[in-house]
Amino acid sequence: MNKTIRRASAFALLLVLALLVRATWVQFYEGQALADDNDNRRNAIETYSSPLGNIIVAGKAVTGSARTEGSDLAYKRTYTDGELYAAVTGYASQAYAPTQLEGIYADLLNGTDSRLKTVMDTVTNQRAEPGTVVTTIDPGVQKAGYDALGDKKGAAVAIDPTTGKILAAVSTPSYDPSSLTDANTAGTAWKKLNADPEKPLTNRALRQPLPPGSTFKLVVAAAALEDGLYSSVDQRTDSPNPYPLPGSTRTLDNENASAPCENATLRVALRYSCNNVFGHLAVELGQDKVRAMAEKFGFNDSEQDVPVRAYPSVYPKDMDDAETALSGIGQFDVTATPLQMAMVSAAIANGGKLVSPHMVSQITNSGGDVLENYDDGADTKEIVSSSTAEQLQSAMQTVVDDGTGTNARISGATVGGKTGTAQHGENNSKTPYAWFTSYAKADGKEVAVAVMVEQSNAARSEVSGNGLAAPVARAMMEAALKG
Repeated sequence: MNKTIRRASAFALLLVLALLVRATWVQFYEGQALADDNDNRRNAIETYSSPLGNIIVAGKAVTGSARTEGSDLAYKRTYTDGELYAAVTGYASQAYAPTQLEGIYADLLNGTDSRLKTVMDTVTNQRAEPGTVVTTIDPGVQKAGYDALGDKKGAAVAIDPTTGKILAAVSTPSYDPSSLTDANTAGTAWKKLNADPEKPLTNRALRQPLPPGSTFKLVVAAAALEDGLYSSVDQRTDSPNPYPLPGSTRTLDNENASAPCENATLRVALRYSCNNVFGHLAVELGQDKVRAMAEKFGFNDSEQDVPVRAYPSVYPKDMDDAETALSGIGQFDVTATPLQMAMVSAAIANGGKLVSPHMVSQITNSGGDVLENYDDGADTKEIVSSSTAEQLQSAMQTVVDDGTGTNARISGATVGGKTGTAQHGENNSKTPYAWFTSYAKADGKEVAVAVMVEQSNAARSEVSGNGLAAPVARAMMEAALKG
């Protein structure tokens, strides 16, 4: 064999060896990554080769699966009352990654969760029967909030203060998740939903922090009482009216010029929503103490999972005194989700203790055996003392009885609340946000609710927490107390 042939043979052998090495690498080291790639259609074929497990509300499935025709994706997801529960379920799509509970529990619902496998599944290498997600949602409370919001752009969250169960998570305008489930039609629906200026895909209940306005005054009041700056909600404060913003030529005025806000007590200041009192309080306490109290309630928490990851509500840092004063009335760069403001009322209603909010009660296998029970593991933290909570409850009741929140009154129930109207746009040029956070108790039942109305058809002069948000909260509280 001449030298040229030997060299060619050696080179060919090297190519074969290189091919074998590469094939081995792909099969054993990159194979799993390729199998898990979202663009690998075999994953979708496998996922939708059989019906998915279901998401349960009050013992009934609000999801299902339907047989498809003429497709290698044998089944597609279906929804019952999809628009009503979209902020809870999210969607499972043949074309797009799943969201909300559908995404968090995707492995459980498609049968690939290792906890579902039986011995026979392991021996036969078959996918297990899918599991079930049992939610804490109360259908009556959810529907009451959805109907009361109607065509308004906004959101509402209801929590059982004693258990942390999220009874409702409503976001409007909503969308029908069924429009996104079929790969053949999902693209058109996706483009339409994303082009909609009302942003129906946004989960406003959990993922749209906005200025909370005067509802944040509850946090400042809690800080003042816990710090000992004031010993009682009925002790007069040192609060000039209007309050001159430190280092500025501006003053902090009140919406109601005739309200008795000068040197008002905390009770009166909450009743009439006195800006001068809470702006001054925030400066007296200092931003660090206000922030510390806000963070105890849950602000600035970047890992707030319910189990859907909520966007963090924010109390800012590094403010000057004028900005700190504005933060005391829920303005400047303070933002909150309805979930967060419901947590504030829930902790106050529960004697100062906050039970971790959660919207999933348990997950089970196909036979109903509980794989994880979230109700048993709910954490409880003391946010304020029972004495502070009791005083804040009393002041919040004054707000509803004969203050700015009278539209939340419920016959036969004890109701406490706080209104908020937050400025929107430069120099408040856009329609303000209307807020209401509250709690209600009757016949051994309790509920805390927060409502945010981002936009409505009401005239600007009619936009207020009491006018727009309080009636929604009242409807949800009534449903919870009846339920």
